[in-house]
Amino acid sequence: MTTTLRPTEPLQHNTDGTRSRHYQVCVNSRPVGGVHLSTHPEYGPAVARVRDLHIEEPDRRRGRGTVAALAAEEVARGWGCKRIEVSVSGDDEAALRLATALGYVLRSRNMTKRLDGTRPALPAGSTARPMTEAEYGPWLAYGREQFARSMIERGVSADEAYTKADESHARFLPDGVATENTLISVLEHEAIRVGVLWLRLWPETAFVLDVEADARHRGHGRSLMLLAEAQAVEGGKDRISLHVFAGNTPAERLYESLGYETTDHHLYKELL
Repeated sequence: MTTTLRPTEPLQHNTDGTRSRHYQVCVNSRPVGGVHLSTHPEYGPAVARVRDLHIEEPDRRRGRGTVAALAAEEVARGWGCKRIEVSVSGDDEAALRLATALGYVLRSRNMTKRLDGTRPALPAGSTARPMTEAEYGPWLAYGREQFARSMIERGVSADEAYTKADESHARFLPDGVATENTLISVLEHEAIRVGVLWLRLWPETAFVLDVEADARHRGHGRSLMLLAEAQAVEGGKDRISLHVFAGNTPAERLYESLGYETTDHHLYKELL
């Protein structure tokens, strides 16, 4: 039997600069599932993204998903893409095994923790205060550099990386430290600055956009995360979420020890 992809629409050119297309997965011309493929809105036209791949239940466990994924890679190569990415639900072990077997590498994951309304206390000697205007400029410049560097490491050109960094900060911090539903806090321990927390209060969750313990005070990462939970509870949220890159083992272990669970895995594969 032959498994192929059949387009169900013309190639779409979207307002965010991406292009995308829906396909049926067919076995001998019989539809058995679907694929939605697009280029990546953040990393540009050289990076493809599988936004959805599904096989109907009667045709699962027959290799249809594997062939469809490989066919999607060929479409991405035809678009001129050099890399392809996919996100897998944290509880979808079968999809994660498939992606890994096809050579996809874990890039990062999203994690979430449910909150019970209890505001955790900071360790003795630790206090938090809002970041001052004088501190904001240097902090923003440092964050811009780190953001751009992380994108350059993933194949984005330097010019595009810094443009994306500036667009991100303009989007999430339009009014600096006074941005609505945004808390940028400095953690001090015995009057010494030991780290910074950037928390956003979104409608559905609190989200840790950045947490950084000063190089000489790495042991305060747990305190910063307790501060994030306390601010989330104060903001009326029943959950808190974050994004962590693969390979940041100390951070991953910290989040897991605090009760965070993986909601999504993000994987990538270089297209040779």
